[in-house]
Amino acid sequence: MDNMPDIPGLCFRSFNGSVDYPEMLRVVTASDKDDGDEEVSPLDEFTLYYNNLSNFDPEKDFLLVEMEGQLIGYSRVWWDKIQDGWINYGLFAAMIPEWRNKGIREVMLVWCEDRLKQIARTHDPAISKFYVSWIPPEAKEWEGLLSSSGYEPIRYSFLMVRPDLENIPDLPLPEGIEIRPVTPDHYRAIWEASREAFSDEWGEPEWQEEWYDRWLKSYYFQPKLWQIAWAGDEVAGMVRSYISKVENEELNRKWGYTENIGIRRPYRGKGLAKALIARSLQIVKDEGMEQAALGVDAENPSGALHLYKFMGFEEYQKWMTYRKPVELD
Repeated sequence: MDNMPDIPGLCFRSFNGSVDYPEMLRVVTASDKDDGDEEVSPLDEFTLYYNNLSNFDPEKDFLLVEMEGQLIGYSRVWWDKIQDGWINYGLFAAMIPEWRNKGIREVMLVWCEDRLKQIARTHDPAISKFYVSWIPPEAKEWEGLLSSSGYEPIRYSFLMVRPDLENIPDLPLPEGIEIRPVTPDHYRAIWEASREAFSDEWGEPEWQEEWYDRWLKSYYFQPKLWQIAWAGDEVAGMVRSYISKVENEELNRKWGYTENIGIRRPYRGKGLAKALIARSLQIVKDEGMEQAALGVDAENPSGALHLYKFMGFEEYQKWMTYRKPVELD
């Protein structure tokens, strides 16, 4: 590998299979924590996610970094065809904080781009192509490295938090809409309604069928907390909340995520989202939570940022999306 830092004991290697997952999770958790990303995933969820990825070859698309046999970092690359007509080539470089600023991540970034360029050459040359990386709120080293390599910020989003679960408004459902308890025979309809509702999101990838099974098995799949709105036999909208006990225990807090908020086009502008969010806030409160959180694209076309502020959420963290064009030789 070119431009290897002169650090005795440093080596780069490929993925050895699921035996690597525990150490990879340790590395990415430490890396994220230093970067201000507070998400904490259990090993089962981490394993499920990596075992069910699309547009990804684990033998070629992982790069692991060791120091004297101890994992200190890893990179992953993948690609997604975006519904708006371009291809994102995603990359990241998780690194234990004490091994940053030593030239290692520069090598990882070059490896990521080279590998993604190989993949991009197999795709339609007429489609626009971009390297993409997402920047947590305090990832200054990675942000600086991307900036010096020609990446530019093009979009930002917020993690928003409702600081308490008091004074939750009692908002009526629109006429003709009802909430029903979720049963397994509803799962596919909810999935398809999600696919449709989120198709308007900027940068939304084309959904893959294999994601459905991963969704059903996910740690965050908690139907008893969901609010699913029905109009007759079809799903009108939803809030698919979840609670991460692992994260709450690690960070000594009581958050419930009122996430996955989606309203299908025919049912927008009727107050349905507000009513579902209010009900979801009450549900996570009833589960013993003290705050609620969600993520939002700052330029969401349906005005979600203003809606969430109306419902009592405040901006908590800012995330950036950096990208640069893929230039093929």
